[in-house]
Amino acid sequence: MKSKRHSKIIEIINSKAIETQEELAEELKSAGFEVTQATVSRDIKTLRLIKIQGSDGKYRYSIINQNKNDMLEKLSSILINTVISVENIDKIVVVKTISGSASAAAEAIDRLELGEIAGTIAGDNTIFILVRTLEKAQELVERISKMLNN
Repeated sequence: MKSKRHSKIIEIINSKAIETQEELAEELKSAGFEVTQATVSRDIKTLRLIKIQGSDGKYRYSIINQNKNDMLEKLSSILINTVISVENIDKIVVVKTISGSASAAAEAIDRLELGEIAGTIAGDNTIFILVRTLEKAQELVERISKMLNN
């Protein structure tokens, strides 16, 4: 049942602009799946869905193409389009984003799989990244800044 539901989720997000978990749950219910918001949330995490900005400026769920170059390009795009500023305070990197974008930007940072990152916490417009060393924190700030300035 789970694999059928996952296939349906991919089909839905590829055919419609789904902005919220609630919208996705409603679409699944319309397709005959009995789901809760918690189930949809777990499915989103399992399928590694991200939110991307559409041409209309609204964010919608999308699946990351497994091609490494395409994935890096999409992750960079998320950061470029959402991050306002980045700085480090000791071993913590603070990233400011446009409102409502911190989760997507944090997911993008997590997906870059940088070994120096111990973990990220995202709010509405702020991300705290705990980095293992001060030197690596400074390198991360430089790396993100470089992405933003290209």
